[in-house]
Amino acid sequence: MNGTPTVNDVMTRTVVALRTGAAFKDIVRTLRDWHVSALPVLDGEGHVVGVVSEADLLPKEEYPEGDVGHGAQVRHLADVRKAEAVTAAGLMTAPAVTVAPEATLAHAARLMARSGVKRLPVVDRSGALEGIVSRSDLLKVFLRDDEDIAEEVRREVVVRLFGTCSPPVGVEVRDGVVTLTGPLDDPTLVPLATLLARAVPGVVDVRCALTGHRPHPRRTAVAGGGGER
Repeated sequence: MNGTPTVNDVMTRTVVALRTGAAFKDIVRTLRDWHVSALPVLDGEGHVVGVVSEADLLPKEEYPEGDVGHGAQVRHLADVRKAEAVTAAGLMTAPAVTVAPEATLAHAARLMARSGVKRLPVVDRSGALEGIVSRSDLLKVFLRDDEDIAEEVRREVVVRLFGTCSPPVGVEVRDGVVTLTGPLDDPTLVPLATLLARAVPGVVDVRCALTGHRPHPRRTAVAGGGGER
């Protein structure tokens, strides 16, 4: 894996979606059959216009008669409207929180956290559905092989920062944790090396044991030899 992974690298491309006219019972049945808790809703041109989740369906049980009692809050009134809805158009949460396929995994994770959702429809620039990305999809990058991670750290961090100097900076990866060892000519590069290594896909943590100054070759003075060599 080279470069920063994107949503396109991990998303699920086979996605079941609803039309705005999908009936309540059909929605419940589709959620059950596909073992998911939410479904994107598409308009006639295949653009994502909303998402129906299990939470959108529960008001049908909570307010079976459309009665919220006295002092109802605005949120409760919205729930009552959903309790009275019979198709995806009335049940869905809109507009949908979506993500572009070229977005980074970090961006997708922030969207999920801020929006309080477990999955995001992936859409192109026109809003057409391309896939779905879930929390579990975002975690796939951490299944990357340790040696694969180590090779990328050596190539993209060590060689770029320190060159092919001798002795080389050591890189060891175990369970996704990177350990950097060895002496450096310029200790001020340690924070940058740590930051760059942490950004490599699949890295869980970085432990930096880069210390001191790199030893220089000893010069030997020879009498009558015209100086040092």
